[in-house]
Amino acid sequence: MPSNRIKALQTSVPRGAPFDTSTLEGLGVSTALAHEYVKAGWLEKLGRGVFMFPGDDLEREATLGFLESRIPGLHVAAKTALAWHGYRRHVPAEETTVLWGERRSTLPEWFTRRFPARYSSSRLFEDTLPAEFCIAPLSESPDGPQVSGPERALLEMLSEVGVRQEVDEAREIMEGIRQLRMRYLKQLLGSCRMVKAVRLCVVWARELELPWAGQARQAAAGRMGSGRWVARLKNGRTLILKSE
Repeated sequence: MPSNRIKALQTSVPRGAPFDTSTLEGLGVSTALAHEYVKAGWLEKLGRGVFMFPGDDLEREATLGFLESRIPGLHVAAKTALAWHGYRRHVPAEETTVLWGERRSTLPEWFTRRFPARYSSSRLFEDTLPAEFCIAPLSESPDGPQVSGPERALLEMLSEVGVRQEVDEAREIMEGIRQLRMRYLKQLLGSCRMVKAVRLCVVWARELELPWAGQARQAAAGRMGSGRWVARLKNGRTLILKSE
């Protein structure tokens, strides 16, 4: 009976997250039968091959876990990751979630409609750095989505300064980062492709008198470049960073 099969689906598939045709097929529901269930109102179609139960409330973290299987290297990044690690206060409830991944991709409309988010596939680090370096679920949510560690998130945020990240906000966030794991930051600085991110990290750490400023400067010695780095920001301001 179809109703019995739907009941079996509802007890086998976790609530709060979408599921795809491969999950349904594993439970004995073919693509054709899934479309019949949609017509009957037993399933709701979100996108091509993606479904949810009608009336279910999708949870952001669970839905991100689903998207990780579709977008290589997807992880919570930059200032969002810093907020999840507790380095930001008073984060607006509807703030756009920053996500990064390994390849060019587009977040599905059904996801961004529910959870405002933006995606970047910037290649911030050398290929010699493992793609998953300093990325892991939060310790309190071991089954949760992948999240940049504070050290990686910091450089991701700084790489976006003047483009998608406001200068003053980035500096204010960085001022509160008093402790970092230097073994991670050193390796990340030594592998960072972007002079702007490296110089902002080193220069601002010194100006803000952060405890790890000296170690960061030493680790970034080969990535600072020479001369001045000048950029015209979207708001018309000019950002000038010296090589020291």
